[in-house]
Formats: sequence, C-alpha cells, structure tokens
Amino acid sequence: MTDGQPLQSEIGVAIAEMRAAAAFLTRLPARWFRVDATVAPNFRQAARVFPVIGAFIGLAGGLVLAIASLLGVAPLVGAVLAVATTVIITGGLHEDGLADFADSLGGSTTERKLEIMADSRIGAYGALALILSVSARIAAIAAIAAAVGPLKATLVLIAAEAVSRAALVRLWHDLPSAKLGGLSNDAGVPDQNAMLVALATAAVIAIVFSLPAVGLWATVLAALLAIIATWAAVRIVARTLGGRTGDTLGACQQVAVIAFLVGASAF
Repeated sequence: MTDGQPLQSEIGVAIAEMRAAAAFLTRLPARWFRVDATVAPNFRQAARVFPVIGAFIGLAGGLVLAIASLLGVAPLVGAVLAVATTVIITGGLHEDGLADFADSLGGSTTERKLEIMADSRIGAYGALALILSVSARIAAIAAIAAAVGPLKATLVLIAAEAVSRAALVRLWHDLPSAKLGGLSNDAGVPDQNAMLVALATAAVIAIVFSLPAVGLWATVLAALLAIIATWAAVRIVARTLGGRTGDTLGACQQVAVIAFLVGASAF
C-alpha cells in the first residue's frame, strides 16, 4: 500500500458521508448524490459532515439573497427569498420538527407529548413557533444585509447554517432516544468522535466565513448565543421528554441558527 492510499481512502469515505448527509438533510433527489434511498443511513460517524452540508444550504440561500440585491430588490424581500430557499432545499424538515416539538409542550405527560409530535396536524404552539422562527431569521438576515451588504450576509448565512447542524449533532449525541425506533435512533447515533469533529468543523466554518463578514465581536456573540441556545435545547428536551426524537433535532437546529443570526446582526 502506498502512502497516498490511506489519504485517498479517507477522502472517499468523506465524500460518501457527504452524499448520505446531503440526501438525509435535504429534499433533493437521492439519485443526485448516488445514494440508495431504500437503504437506511448510518450516521454514527457520518454525522461529522453535517456542518458542511449546512454550509452549502446557507450558500444557496445566500446566493439568492445576493442575486436579489443585484436586481434591486430590498434587503427585507431578499431575506425572505433567502430563507424560502433554505426551506425549499430542506423540505421544511427542521421547521416541521420545531412545530411538532412546540405543540408537544402542551401535553401533560411524556406519552401524550410523543403522541402530539406524531400527529401530522399543527396546533397553536407549533404555528406560533414557525412564525417566530421564520420572522427572526428574515429580520436578522435583512439587518445584516443592510449593514454590511448581501455578499457578507451570505457568508454569515453559510456560517449560521453550518453551526446549527453541529448543534443538531450535539443534541443527537448527548441524549438517549425518547422512544423505541424513530428516525433519530434508526439512523445511527453519532459517536463521540463524530460529535467533536462536527463541532470543530462548524467552528472553523464560522471563523472563516463570519469573521471577515461581521468582525470579531459579532462572530463571538453569534457563536456564544448559538452555544447557549444548544445547551438550553438539550436541557429542555431532556426535562420535557427524557430523550430525543427526530423532531427535537429539528427544533435544536432552528433555535441555533436563529441565535447565531441574531448575534451576528447585533453589531
């Protein structure tokens, strides 16, 4: 075996993981990534690349924001289009989780909360959570675009989406499953190494993209708020459900991305 073979093997593994993660985290056709949609994914190790997929999702939204600006569209409208792009790419996967988890807070027992989350109908808590989530992201992105321009706002959105996927991995790793089966259990629980690599990758992406866009202190505040939001999400989910579900992963991603964008808009 030559010295280059281990590196080539690792690169091949990383590419395969990114294909699986892209098919899992987006609603783009699985065939685009040469992934068999009938085979259950295993993210015990592959979850480490989630921030990279998040970065590409943020890039797509940011490009729409930048194009809208070039066409003379106001920052607020551009921000709406950017958020809509991320929602379309992911199929509202995380928004659905946020709404279901918010609705579950109205349940009196853990069993009832799980029943509510399994219900496809949306309640008042879920609707309000979606309105606040979308509104907060639009307002923050518009504020950043107005302050530093759409191109730099694109860089911040890339960082925010990457960091929020690392937050998702953190909750996934830290909490046991709240029920037998379910997506968050069947897809393989990220191990310690995958979680740490995801966090480190998100940190690097945040530094590389957010720092030159909004500066040191805004980036520090954004990261700090995202960390606090993730910690709070883990604690709340543990207390209310005793463990994670697929919906709680989506809810964690949403609060983390909002926290990062709000922090980045502060300065």
